[in-house]
Amino acid sequence: MIIEDARVVSIHYTLTDEDGEEIDSSIGQDPLVYLHGASNIIPGLEKELTGKKAGDKLKVIVQPEDGYGEMDPELIQVVDRDAFEGVEDLEEGMEFQAQGEDGHVQRITIMDVDGDEITINGNHPLAGQVLHFDVSIEAVREATPDEVAHGHIHGDGCHHHH
Repeated sequence: MIIEDARVVSIHYTLTDEDGEEIDSSIGQDPLVYLHGASNIIPGLEKELTGKKAGDKLKVIVQPEDGYGEMDPELIQVVDRDAFEGVEDLEEGMEFQAQGEDGHVQRITIMDVDGDEITINGNHPLAGQVLHFDVSIEAVREATPDEVAHGHIHGDGCHHHH
């Protein structure tokens, strides 16, 4: 069975950056299971997996525009320490989740701490990076009508309903 829209796909992957440093991997854990065609994974990877089948192995290079986007300088800003109410020690590299004006949850990383001036970055940590995926396709199955309707998988590997 080939990978196409409305198929549930299980993959093992290792993600590395331009220097070959490992960023993330599913090896040694359960495979990543997603609904193909529902934007559950980044577009550049989804596009390359289309038409492949279980047992296939591939290396995929994803440019920023097909991954987590380019770095947006407007998402880097300096805020006052008061914005982090209740957090005593602020350090570079700490990550927080903040709710944007539209109710969308945004991940924020502290880039710099200078007294009461905290430089924060609202870009995805992988924004602007070329991503190197080493993927092996473990399984492909038809999605249930429910899964298609909801836009994500149910059952094993589902992370939406816990």
